[in-house]
Amino acid sequence: MRTRWLWMTLLLAFTAGVGIVSARGVVSTTGREALVEGAQLYDNWFAALGVEPPAGNSPLWARQTTNTRSGPDTWRCSECHGWDYKGSEGAYAAGSHYTGFPSVFKLSASLTEDEIVAHLKGAKDPSHDFSAYLNDAALQKIAQFLKNGLQDDSAFIDSVTLKAKGGSVEHGKQLYDGVCAACHGADGRAMLFRTEGIDEGLGDVANRDPYRFLHRTRFGVAGTEMPLGRELGWSTSDGRDVLAYAQTLPTRPQPETPANAGEGSQTSPQIGFSLNGWGGGIITGLMAFAATLGASAFFLLGLVVLGGLVVWALRRRK
Repeated sequence: MRTRWLWMTLLLAFTAGVGIVSARGVVSTTGREALVEGAQLYDNWFAALGVEPPAGNSPLWARQTTNTRSGPDTWRCSECHGWDYKGSEGAYAAGSHYTGFPSVFKLSASLTEDEIVAHLKGAKDPSHDFSAYLNDAALQKIAQFLKNGLQDDSAFIDSVTLKAKGGSVEHGKQLYDGVCAACHGADGRAMLFRTEGIDEGLGDVANRDPYRFLHRTRFGVAGTEMPLGRELGWSTSDGRDVLAYAQTLPTRPQPETPANAGEGSQTSPQIGFSLNGWGGGIITGLMAFAATLGASAFFLLGLVVLGGLVVWALRRRK
């Protein structure tokens, strides 16, 4: 009897131990820090969850007319409020991404996490209700990110040139070579990004949208696996250094635009051929001489014809 109870006790203990290990395994392999998951939901919640985006445009999109994007992009927090989280007060205060939607950087500072969740459920605006698409756990993670994970990158990025302020390009290269180059390549073009019909390398993204670059360097790209600066222990200065180096990487060739030309203008194609050098000078001189000779001959011909007409008129009078 004692032996039987002993075996039962050992079996229960083993089962419980397996259950604990399994539970911890699920957390460690499928669950990241809630704040990181919230950042990826902010980036692109349907990609982060692996679901199809809602059909059509977000109900909020009809309130603006300046951003002409449509469909899935209209449902993303990042498209409305920007990668610097400042909406109409930040990088998206002008340009094709402008919507006029507010700064969550400012709003979240005055709200609790529960109040942010309530806002995401449409408590203040029914058109801002995402509860039909995101469960309470997902909404709570977004709230945690908005309350505790936002970084003001204006200290690291020049708002006019979009270049990294200061930083060490050399240190950024060390970090890039040690982590990023394995996937993106030494030139940043081993993995291209399709942006509005254009293939871009990492250098293009870093120069065109450095705020997005820093957000994704810290928190990753929604729906993908990549090393995260936050999990690697990178400081905000480390991220800035990587940005500074990434902005030196090759970019997509741009069409040459003449000075003072309007937006979208391109150089006009040259027609014919160029007459440069001494050979061109001789040809140009011969052409000028021929033109002069031709004009003189035409003038003389005109005089002959005129004289003939005068003679003919005089003879008819006789």
